[in-house]
Formats: sequence, C-alpha cells, structure tokens
Amino acid sequence: MAFDVSTEQAGDIAVITLSGELDANAAGSFRSAVEEAAAAGPKRVVLVMDKLQFMASAGLRVLVFAKQKMGTSVDLFVVGARDAVLETIEMTGFHHSVIMMDEYDASEIENY
Repeated sequence: MAFDVSTEQAGDIAVITLSGELDANAAGSFRSAVEEAAAAGPKRVVLVMDKLQFMASAGLRVLVFAKQKMGTSVDLFVVGARDAVLETIEMTGFHHSVIMMDEYDASEIENY
C-alpha cells in the first residue's frame, strides 16, 4: 500500500494523518508535513495513524524529529496506532515522549 500524508490546521492544533506504509522512501514526505505543521506554530500536534500499516525505522526517526522540531512546549499525540506500528514505538520507548490515544477526539485534545 502506498504511503499518504495530509496536514490540517485547526486553530492551535495541527493534525497530520498518515496512511499506508511509512518506509525510507516515504519518510521525506512525512518530514515535510512535520515542517509544514511546525511553521504554523501549533500548541498541539496530532498524528493520526489508524490507517498506517507499517512504520520502518526511517519513520521512527521522523517521529523523533517531530518531537524535537516542535519543542517541549508543544504536546505531540499519537492516535490510533495499529499493533505493528505501536510495537515499533513501544520497543524504542518513544511512547514515553508522546501522548498515546486510541481514538481522535478533538475536544479531549483541546482540553488536554
């Protein structure tokens, strides 16, 4: 399955939706989406991953980049990560650096 990424800005929340397979070839597109979101100066960044089938180490590097790029004042949410993707995030301990959620709830994120 081909990789797709889309970015949406809603107030001070940036939503990046990922689908398909995030491998080394697709990591650049994900990084560009992170940079686009960061340029808008959000307070929260939501990574919707419920349609992401696979994430290689290159995708994980972009997750780390996203956390560093946004800084400590921006909350980074990972929403709906499937088992294969979640396992990658947890094996590296990165789940301790982000807020993990099963489902996207804009009102819960706004009030976080």
